[in-house]
Amino acid sequence: MGAYVSYGTGHHAASWRHPASDTTATRNLDHYVEVTRLAEQHLFDTLFLSDAPAVFNDDRAGFGGRVTFFEPLTLMGALAMVSQDIGLVATSSTTYKEPYNLAREYASLDIISQGRAAWNLVTTSKLAAARNLGLPSHPAHAERYRRANEFIDIVQGLWDTWEDDAFPADKAKGRFYDPAKRHELRHRGSVFSLDAELNVSRPPQGYPVIVQAGSSEAGRELAARTAEMVFTAQPDLDSALVFAKDLDRRASRYSRLNPDVIILPGLTVYAGTTEKEAQDKVEELQSLIRPEFGLSMLSDLVGGFDLSSCDIEGPLPRLPPSNANTSRRMLIERLAYDEGLNVRQLYERMTTSRGHMTLIGSYDAVTDEIVRWFESGAADGFNIMPPLLPESLGDFSENILPRLQHRGVFKRRYRPGTLREKLGLRRPENRYVTRNVTTSEGEHHHAR
Repeated sequence: MGAYVSYGTGHHAASWRHPASDTTATRNLDHYVEVTRLAEQHLFDTLFLSDAPAVFNDDRAGFGGRVTFFEPLTLMGALAMVSQDIGLVATSSTTYKEPYNLAREYASLDIISQGRAAWNLVTTSKLAAARNLGLPSHPAHAERYRRANEFIDIVQGLWDTWEDDAFPADKAKGRFYDPAKRHELRHRGSVFSLDAELNVSRPPQGYPVIVQAGSSEAGRELAARTAEMVFTAQPDLDSALVFAKDLDRRASRYSRLNPDVIILPGLTVYAGTTEKEAQDKVEELQSLIRPEFGLSMLSDLVGGFDLSSCDIEGPLPRLPPSNANTSRRMLIERLAYDEGLNVRQLYERMTTSRGHMTLIGSYDAVTDEIVRWFESGAADGFNIMPPLLPESLGDFSENILPRLQHRGVFKRRYRPGTLREKLGLRRPENRYVTRNVTTSEGEHHHAR
């Protein structure tokens, strides 16, 4: 189980208006400390922070409550100090960072957290990110993934700069490190060309756990080659099963240290002792959505096209091509054109869960459905997206998790060790230990 806590007041876009929410949450470290301790107390495997180097343009009229948020690695460094077991998944973009900087950041977080860091690799769908970094335009989808594939290879190479035992720190002899265990990465590729050594020692996990969250064709292929965990939006069991089988088939083509990919669909839960109680929770939050906000949020999700003039009771118009989030847009178009949802129904569906699966029902019914997804092979677990924080996270933890434990599908204690060890993932060996290294150009040479 992951706890998705990116938007301080909760995953529902109108959660900030709820009487129980703290409107300072996105800039309040104490709030995140409380949420982290709650998640760890209830044995969540990971704390998950999404990110984009851009303002979350739900709207420009002042209705959206998630326009500012913490930079995730900074926040995770603080939360590492108030937690012991929970994994720390932070999102960073390969489109708008450089491999060297990212490798330093995650190696440092892994050391600070004693082996609990994970990198959610994304290519960024927000068109505004390019303007923020002074670039002429947002790179095309194919170009973003070409860069991402080369980027991760460089990052992992940099994490191998120092062998695990490179620092004998022999005070008597005056030798701090062993020069034979220091390695320069020489990379010549179509996107990057660099000769680099990382100035951070090798992470405790070897490599922080690699997470991937793109569901496009290129995203799935990148995940199949590199990811150990995949966070995905699958609105129903059938589509989740198709996705899981497709990812397994793709992954089987690659030589992977950990053959199986851990698949965690996003899940938003509205539950109560009765179905009516659960439905009341939904309606309370839905009543807080202003139509103008619903339209502007939907505009952002379909690629930045202005839908403000649409009749909310009418159909979604046919849209021109977009260079933004392709997988989320495809989901919205399917709901609109295949299932016939009107514009208001679309933004209400997106506001509750942004296209992820939503379960509304009694605690027992929700538990049954979670178990059904798990036992069918559609999911290895879920990234829980609480509509209201910390209230919904507490409700899920106290009422659903004990039922899952009783059913024998959720743990009763943490395993010891790093995040990799807790998840049953093997630790990558340093590539230079073999002393016979293949460079990115395919040359073989003896490690320095």
